[in-house]
Amino acid sequence: MQPQAMKNTISSARAVARPPVRQTAQWRLLWLAMISTLMVLAQVAIAQARPESLAPLADKVSRAVVNITTTTVVEGRSGPQGIVPEGSPFEDFFREFQDRNGGQGDRPRRSSALGSGFVISEDGYIVTNNHVIEEADEIEIEFFPGEGQPVQPLPAKVVGTDPNTDIALLKVEAPMPLTFVKFGDSDLARVGDWVVAMGNPLGQGFSLSAGIVSARNRELSGSYDDYIQTDAAINRGNSGGPLFNMDGEVVGVNTAILSPNGGSIGIGFSMASNVVSKVVNQLKEFGETRRGWLGVRIQDVTKDVAEAMGLDSAEGALVTDVPEGPAKAAGLLAGDVILSFDGVDVKDTRALVRQVGNTEVGKAVRVLVFREGKTETLRVTLGRREDAQRQSTPASSDDTAPDMTEKQLLGLTVSRLSDDQRSELNVPDGMDGLVITSVDETSEAWEKGMRAGDLITEAGQQKLTSISELEARIDEAKEAGRKSLLLLVRRAGEPRFVALNLSE
Repeated sequence: MQPQAMKNTISSARAVARPPVRQTAQWRLLWLAMISTLMVLAQVAIAQARPESLAPLADKVSRAVVNITTTTVVEGRSGPQGIVPEGSPFEDFFREFQDRNGGQGDRPRRSSALGSGFVISEDGYIVTNNHVIEEADEIEIEFFPGEGQPVQPLPAKVVGTDPNTDIALLKVEAPMPLTFVKFGDSDLARVGDWVVAMGNPLGQGFSLSAGIVSARNRELSGSYDDYIQTDAAINRGNSGGPLFNMDGEVVGVNTAILSPNGGSIGIGFSMASNVVSKVVNQLKEFGETRRGWLGVRIQDVTKDVAEAMGLDSAEGALVTDVPEGPAKAAGLLAGDVILSFDGVDVKDTRALVRQVGNTEVGKAVRVLVFREGKTETLRVTLGRREDAQRQSTPASSDDTAPDMTEKQLLGLTVSRLSDDQRSELNVPDGMDGLVITSVDETSEAWEKGMRAGDLITEAGQQKLTSISELEARIDEAKEAGRKSLLLLVRRAGEPRFVALNLSE
């Protein structure tokens, strides 16, 4: 082939390989169309996540929300108390004024309060807060107006209450089946999810407010607390009303607000539905709660406690005392760390208390404990917390007369427990140990709250009867390479574990 012919052939091949200008423009238009479509789909998804109106949800659930009015008879006062101080020169004047007006201050009077609630069954079961109906003599339920709803308020009776979770279950006899709502799974609620609160704020009648889940697993004061925090407006009168998710399911019961002035500032708390539903089921079946009872006193496992005991992580519940009860009968001991309960890992004391409380009374459960460097599984048959006798029986020991020697160890000055000290500190007969006579205020022991008068009953999970035994425990811990020593300390009968650094 001639060179010129070859050059023409190569040029022709290149011309074929290069796409035409018109084809490139078509591809660009196609890509732009695809991007535009994706943007439209994203906008649709956002619109679906945040509906333009909550009216459909309100229409769906509002008929199940009720206003609650309670009436309490308050005893009359015998004089003008609360108007003027007792003994005031104006006391006779105000007493005469009350007498001229029929002596109304001496008569019993009726006091009313308002709250909210919601219907959970067509036959008239209603959930509200315990504090809404507590000590009420009369309870009336007002229903959302509309076709098929009771027109007049209906009287309600109390089926059962649970002050621990501030939940009450009521019952009304209605002339027709009632509209009701169902509980949702509060564990699925995520921070940022939209929620709606309904109720009777400040006595203004049925009202709706919207917001988001601000936080989860809030604890306020009780052992069984599991609150959802929300910025949906909650005010006085909203107590007992429902907190709905966007599917119209109840995920919380509006219970409390955090506010310096008594009004909503965007920090409200609703008891999680997974707690409420269990309580409601028990109140409905038994008229009272029946929570499981393990029968131990516990504290959280801190990092230094975990290191002192040889645990891999600071998790579980450390047993500080085992009074008479299911745990003692099953062989649990003070110093055991509960790692698993009924097949569920124990994260901390709060998690264990809630799990035990939610377990059926009389159920035999497996409890995995860490004891003396190894794990052991025990089988415990749970009792009922409400019937539990919370009394500790001290272990018997030899009542030998202690020597009154003292020694400074780990920032503490300790001595054997004398008869005078036993009486002064109210230490039960049969309990022995070392009494702390003083604490170095610059020491770790002081920082961890140990004080003169505390009684050390165990060191390294072994009972103490002499100072030499404490010294032996310290030496053993150092030889084992431990950085700290675990002490069982009792104050006014209440036990707790404290881990002290051995370098002190």
